Amino acid sequence: MPTVHLLRHGHVHNPDKVLYGRLPEFRLSDAGQAMAQAVADDLVAREVPVGRVIASPLLRAQQTAAPIAAAFGLEIATEDRIIEALNAYEGRPVQSGAKDFLRPSDWWLLRNPWRPSWGEPYTEQRERMWAAIRDAVAANPDSDTVMVSHQLPIWVARLSYEQRRYLHDPRSRECGLASLTSFRFEGGEPVALSYSEPAAHIEVPA
Repeated sequence: MPTVHLLRHGHVHNPDKVLYGRLPEFRLSDAGQAMAQAVADDLVAREVPVGRVIASPLLRAQQTAAPIAAAFGLEIATEDRIIEALNAYEGRPVQSGAKDFLRPSDWWLLRNPWRPSWGEPYTEQRERMWAAIRDAVAANPDSDTVMVSHQLPIWVARLSYEQRRYLHDPRSRECGLASLTSFRFEGGEPVALSYSEPAAHIEVPA
């Protein structure tokens, strides 16, 4: 009964506080590196049978995957389908929360929160994430797989599994930095979900 662990990347070095989205140059902070190592240590300590490590192509995901791959003597496989969601606000400074997205010039982007109209449709995120997850199970049926992705795609995958609606308040997501959202499979189908935060003890800069 293999398990796929969707791991959100660790804390990112982002002193200008921009919505970095798919921008390629954003790397882990020192705290993020510590988070990645904490996850690796946790998986080893719990004797999780990790047989494959997969990561989004973005730098922060690759860096989060590195200590896990090293701990289990594995290479990192890159999977484009688990990349961050597209977002029209990418690259914009985010200083005041939701207020930063309420300029009159942006109102057209907010016309349909169900889709959402400001970025990649939730349904497309669901399809690509679950296709990648199922392919990972098929490729590695006898042990666990760690897949390093990003908060929104992971959360959409979970909402889909729990048959919940996609429209949500981002502040309600149970998907902390370096958290594990784990799906246990039986007969090729997900049958159980668990969630953990092995790096929650690591402080992040303000």
